Amino acid sequence: MFKIGEFSKLGQVSIRMLRYYDETGILKPAEIDELTGYRNYSVDQIPILNKIRYLRDSGFSISEIIEVLRLNNDKLLFKKLDDKQKEINANIELQKNKIKKIKEVKKELLTDKNKMCYEVLIKSIPSYEVLSLRRVIKNYYCEEDLWQEIMRYTKDNKIKLLDDSFSIYHDEECKESFVDVELCCLVDKKGNNYKDYIYKDTESILNMACMMVYGDFSNISKAYFSFAKWLQKNSKYEMQGPTRQIVHRGPWNEKDPQKYLIELQIPLKII
Repeated sequence: MFKIGEFSKLGQVSIRMLRYYDETGILKPAEIDELTGYRNYSVDQIPILNKIRYLRDSGFSISEIIEVLRLNNDKLLFKKLDDKQKEINANIELQKNKIKKIKEVKKELLTDKNKMCYEVLIKSIPSYEVLSLRRVIKNYYCEEDLWQEIMRYTKDNKIKLLDDSFSIYHDEECKESFVDVELCCLVDKKGNNYKDYIYKDTESILNMACMMVYGDFSNISKAYFSFAKWLQKNSKYEMQGPTRQIVHRGPWNEKDPQKYLIELQIPLKII
């Protein structure tokens, strides 16, 4: 048996952490001296301590570590490690996007790009025959995965598509997560529905405010700012119904984000 100080050195973990592991039940001493109350540990507990340390260094919480230790199954442990790796990768992407936003804000402060004005055109939009795929996705960044899915489906089923497919955003507010998105691919003729893949006629819109946004997707927020100012001046109009977005040039057909071309469409009603 080893005293807690000795075990601390052998396991490369502080006494404070060993006491914490004892309190949480993650690693209890092999025995406790009845007279002194001193914690004693066995050599067989060092591999367990190493596993705890590796899991903590990999981003596992105490509750997750307890769950993993209870599994005592390498196959299930590998799955837990894979899940954690996916979670960390998602967090890395989130942090990268935050860094990107910081760079954009700094660039705007230097160039005063907020003065950019987007022209608002009002036009009537007819009803279209489309193949629709509507899902609630984790966030807006996941929309690209949804487009890849519907493109695979149309290719596998030899469905002929027309130009200018578009997205419809059904949420009444801007949401950071669980976004209700419908993808609409224009088709020359309708086919048979299959699960979430639905053939339908989209709603015709008498008054649709349209703006062409050039450059990176981050410019969309600037376009909405311009539209807000336009809406304030043209008070006879009011927003009504789901907004649409057409990406004429995007990641799939243009390498340079500064050459992207996005069309925003916002339904209006006259009040």
